[in-house]
Amino acid sequence: MKNLIKTFSEKIAKESSLDPRAVANVIELLENDCTIAFIARYRKEASNCMNEVEVAHLAKRLEELKQIEGRRESILNSIEKQDALTEDLRLQILKADTLIQLEDLYLPYKTKRKTRAEVAKQKGLQPLADLILQESNCDILSQAKKFINKSKGVENSQDALAGARDIVAASINENATIREEMRSYFRNKATLSSTKAKKDIKDDKFSQWFDWSEKAINAPSHRILALFRGENEGVLKVSIMPSDQNSAEDFLLRKTIRKRNNESSQQKALAVADCYSRLLAPSLETELRNELKEKADKVAIEIFAKNLRQLLFSSPLGEKRVLAIDPGFRTGCKCVCLDAQGKLLYHDVIYLFQEEQARQKLLQLVKRFDSQAIAIGSGTASKETLNLVKSINFDSKPLISIVNEDGASVYSASDIAREELGDYDITVRGAVSIGRRLQDPLAELVKIDPKSIGVGQYQHDVNQSLLNQSLKQEVESCVNAVGVELNTASPKLLSHVSGIGETLAKNIVEYRNENGAFSCRKELLKVKRFGAKAFEQSAGFLRVRTSANPLDNTAVHPERYALVEQMAKDNGCKVIDLIKSPEIRSKINIKKYISNDCGLPTLNDIIEELGKNSRDIRTKFEEKEFNIGINSVEDLKIGQWLLGKVSNITAFGAFIDLGIHTDGLLHISKISKEYISEVSQVLHLGQEVRVQVTEIDYQRKRISLSMISD
Repeated sequence: MKNLIKTFSEKIAKESSLDPRAVANVIELLENDCTIAFIARYRKEASNCMNEVEVAHLAKRLEELKQIEGRRESILNSIEKQDALTEDLRLQILKADTLIQLEDLYLPYKTKRKTRAEVAKQKGLQPLADLILQESNCDILSQAKKFINKSKGVENSQDALAGARDIVAASINENATIREEMRSYFRNKATLSSTKAKKDIKDDKFSQWFDWSEKAINAPSHRILALFRGENEGVLKVSIMPSDQNSAEDFLLRKTIRKRNNESSQQKALAVADCYSRLLAPSLETELRNELKEKADKVAIEIFAKNLRQLLFSSPLGEKRVLAIDPGFRTGCKCVCLDAQGKLLYHDVIYLFQEEQARQKLLQLVKRFDSQAIAIGSGTASKETLNLVKSINFDSKPLISIVNEDGASVYSASDIAREELGDYDITVRGAVSIGRRLQDPLAELVKIDPKSIGVGQYQHDVNQSLLNQSLKQEVESCVNAVGVELNTASPKLLSHVSGIGETLAKNIVEYRNENGAFSCRKELLKVKRFGAKAFEQSAGFLRVRTSANPLDNTAVHPERYALVEQMAKDNGCKVIDLIKSPEIRSKINIKKYISNDCGLPTLNDIIEELGKNSRDIRTKFEEKEFNIGINSVEDLKIGQWLLGKVSNITAFGAFIDLGIHTDGLLHISKISKEYISEVSQVLHLGQEVRVQVTEIDYQRKRISLSMISD
């Protein structure tokens, strides 16, 4: 394996144009169970300052190469057991770079079901097939008569020729060179088309695709996923084939027929036609379909991950006392009062149709619990609840904010919610989640499956394993970038910290419950099963605000504490003075502290972290205002300019929350007069934008918007 790792390292370095030594170092760290976040943040000298994206890409490529190597070994063993492994074949297999190339080479040796070619071989027709394959200049019909064997089901010469052609067709299909050439032809010539699956189908959702056609390799990701969804729902029939099938067959003929001037060649041409229509075309269509799906999945997952990152990095209100309201008409608005740390203090219900009673109740609750902010869920009746709240003359003037409640119901019915708020009704749990989202979106949203948050594009249609892996990585990246307070974090939040996971997270909370708050980072080593490796990987991302050592509340890793203490000593001050005084830090000659394992990148990071003084890297919270007097789609008018908030970003545009329960679509072509290839180049989640209403479909409640002024 050591030699293989070296080979992998050299290959990845060449592919990515990265420093070979840095690639080798990162692979060694990954093989020693170091996390991506840890490597990118605390091993910059080893990685030559690779960022998380580069380290993650390297880790993914390493796993792909391991998978290829595992499959290569399995194929070699299988063919060797069949006593069919020639030296030439071995070399071809060893040179193969991809799984597709390996599978093409292995195809003739795979254990097969009872195919037509296998049946023909059992009938003894291989020698006749060889004559056809070689395009022998002979009377092929006379040769075929020699293979008539009624006991084996070969009744006449035509039966013999048909069986031989089946063998020839299979041989052409299993030829790795031909498959690769035809695969390339398909990629370049295939058309992605869709039609109605049945004549009587009337589905408005997919009607625009009832007669659709475009070059397959140019199809955008969102359209590929839309067509495949329509196919899965039985509305569309999707095809991915060269538009001119005759030309495709002619291309195969040119690659396989050499002479074309004898009876054997004519039989071979018949076999080629059969091979194309029955074997190669369906196989290559499936391959190309999978390739397009993988491409579309990748784009959709990347968009989802970017959206999720923006959402998790939403501005936190911070440790403020919050009154949270989960709006509702029939069942009332559930109200909860939270302390500055998100602890539930009280809950009640108000009814919008009892306006005066509702006002008085909210006024009393804000006064009784000294609420500094009011969080209103964005669901049904949110605008009406907002209007009610704004009509109250509060003495303390609390901040009022609409909070996206997507996924709150999922949280309220989850095991995490039962553990945290088990004695309360699910409606109370949902309101608590809304309030905590205002205080700290990251800490609350990590408790919910990202697919339930509503910021994706066709998230239920993409490869769920890859999606979950990508989103998990994004959540961990965000959590580690912000840092986690060890003494208040939930088990779920702790589980996303580098090197911890669910088991150690639960052990941390159990220790905290039994022994009280952690006094310092080092105390983590007393937690059950929390060893030196876990401490190394996680400590820098955890904070202990109340620790006697001020470095425990920074991103400085414990392995560098002695270095920082030496800096303080050299400057005749304490560590806390380094943190508080920019003047003292500016006097430090960091080159003086360079060592074999600590270079300028790490030293610069240390100085930067000391200057942050535990400040949150997320942007400061700002209250957003919706449009006054606009409560429903019916209140909109063509040409009207409104303020909105970006609620979701896709490959084809952005959805804009106008505060009326129906988001408008801002198509990518309507964002700017200049061409933009990605919506995220211009917009981000939560961004306030000024948009014009361009189209309204009142029946289907669809709104089209534009940011381009005339």
